[in-house]
Amino acid sequence: MHKPPRGSLFAFPIMMTTLAATSWETIWRRTMMMAQGTCSPAEYRRMVAEKSSALRSSAAALMAGRSNTAVLAPFVTRTRANVKRLRRKP
Repeated sequence: MHKPPRGSLFAFPIMMTTLAATSWETIWRRTMMMAQGTCSPAEYRRMVAEKSSALRSSAAALMAGRSNTAVLAPFVTRTRANVKRLRRKP
């Protein structure tokens, strides 16, 4: 996906759009894995761990007074990685 230039006026809306699209795809792919009975215990643990890790990073950015994009970045990074990884699964 396109990465906006740092400090761009459109950086936050682009990040929100990316997050929405990658979250939707991740949820869909994992839901299909669950429905087919192919979702491993490791994948369930990953779901919890990645959210708590992203939340900690995001909270740290928020408390440090960083920009909206810095606060959102941990979630975008993880959802993009999830989509890339889950696309490779059969």
